[in-house]
Amino acid sequence: MLPDFWPFLLFAAFFAGMVDAVGGGGGLIQVPALLGLFPTTPIATLFGTNKVASVVGTLAAAVHFVRRVKIPWLIVVPATVAAFVGSFSGAFFASSLPRRVMLPLVIVLMIGAALYTFLKKDFGHTATRVPDAADRPKAAMLGGGVGFYDGIFGPGTGSFLIFGFVRLFGLDLVTANACTKIVNATTNLAALLFFAWNGAVMWPLALMMAASNFMGAQVGARVALRWGSKFLRRVFLVAVIALIVKLISDFAATF
Repeated sequence: MLPDFWPFLLFAAFFAGMVDAVGGGGGLIQVPALLGLFPTTPIATLFGTNKVASVVGTLAAAVHFVRRVKIPWLIVVPATVAAFVGSFSGAFFASSLPRRVMLPLVIVLMIGAALYTFLKKDFGHTATRVPDAADRPKAAMLGGGVGFYDGIFGPGTGSFLIFGFVRLFGLDLVTANACTKIVNATTNLAALLFFAWNGAVMWPLALMMAASNFMGAQVGARVALRWGSKFLRRVFLVAVIALIVKLISDFAATF
């Protein structure tokens, strides 16, 4: 049975899909909406429900990008495979590492990424090189590391991937965003399989939110492709700063 406030959740899912496709950060919208409206529901169930919508939306954005952007599969394939393994592995360790331990490290990393992007005005505006076979190990390390982080904690996964693809492989932001959607869809799928296996999904609501997230992702992907790398740099900065503020607030609430 669906809750009375399901239209609000569908709007949140649509907006989350759109924002995530443009520059990441959709989890800042969808997860708080679920947590706020289901205060007595187990967090694992809310995260599982969120992952259903996130998988569909991210896959939709990935397909849209793949059709219109030249994907450097040489680095995307190893990053994707490693991300799946890392995310599923991270889910097993999620209960052993307290959130309070992870928050300070993630905040510091996010601030570093924001400062670097802000100070480097041409960050991701154009591609600076073409990835080659020597980049495969780095791609696997990036995918595996961020995938493990996504499975064990989660916030900012897309932002870390975008930053990594630009910084490590010289991609422009549009291409980096496209690669991120492919890898992030894999980490979301791995986490969803874990939650679904444990029965932690509200399927009727999850499927409706997935449809809404799908439509939002379609809109967001079109916006990203139309406005280009300069626009994505601004969106990326806004998403990262919003995430930093949210994480600092969460950390302060633990005291």
